[in-house]
Amino acid sequence: MEEIIKVENLTKDYGHGRGIFNISLSVGKGEVFGFLGPNGAGKSTTIRHIMGFSKPQSGSVKVFGMNSFKNYYKILDNVGYLPGEIALPEGLTGWEFIRMMGKLRGAKSDERLNYLLKKFEFDPKMETKKMSLGDKRKLAIVTAFMNDPDVLILDEPTSGLDPVMQQVFVDFIKEEKKRNKTIFLSSHIFNEVEDTCDRIAIIKDGFIVSMFETNKIKHNENKRYFVKFEKSSDYESIKKQLPKLKNTDSEFKKPAVLSFDNKQLEMVVAVNDKNINELVEVLSSKKVQSFYEIKFTLEDYFMRFYKEDKDFGGVF
Repeated sequence: MEEIIKVENLTKDYGHGRGIFNISLSVGKGEVFGFLGPNGAGKSTTIRHIMGFSKPQSGSVKVFGMNSFKNYYKILDNVGYLPGEIALPEGLTGWEFIRMMGKLRGAKSDERLNYLLKKFEFDPKMETKKMSLGDKRKLAIVTAFMNDPDVLILDEPTSGLDPVMQQVFVDFIKEEKKRNKTIFLSSHIFNEVEDTCDRIAIIKDGFIVSMFETNKIKHNENKRYFVKFEKSSDYESIKKQLPKLKNTDSEFKKPAVLSFDNKQLEMVVAVNDKNINELVEVLSSKKVQSFYEIKFTLEDYFMRFYKEDKDFGGVF
């Protein structure tokens, strides 16, 4: 796969633990790459470097094979950028801002513009200073993508949009992916990232702590099951029979207990798909009141890095 964005050992240290440290990632042509983390983790700082707005303290950033800081003016010709915080000039209507940006970006026709206005149900007649946060976000979306760029850099793109428009935007990203656009999506909204991205990196305190294919979350072979027993003797028997899985373990194969509740006679058992029959056999002679799979989500995996009281085991 052709690399469109390549970040190698990028560091920008602002002191007191703030900044980004030794960040490395790449995004291939036609790929949607998710950058997941809370506010202040380093997402926007990384994006500013990708866009060429900030000079690396060390390391390198390339877009289209060019140093982004030295060639930002060339890169911007074919990159649609949606910043996390929208700052629009006052004294202009939405239409005036669109026309101004169209001239700067060299927009050749209104076909794409009209498509975006219709899709996001946006009327740009109003003055920018009177617009709601949602309308400002829509205006930013329209102007970022009206030139139909090959690369989309999105920093918290649905912030300020209502739930309906958030879904419209997610659908838009899926459409752009089908058109072989390269998309870098920075967000803290789990379903937004999980629904659209091919690969995901999690950033914490300026460091990338995990990078993985989204399918490993959606089609994870390591499962967790909730089991509730009718009799305390059966509960105690299984509790003694199965090994306990430490939260720091990265993977599991044989049935193992993740957590338990002595009062409720409940436990969570982990097992790999290949060994599910072994778990069923262990439970078959016991009086089980309830048994079901606990679906593992991107949020579960993310919280492994941010939640101090971990009540689940490893994923991959």
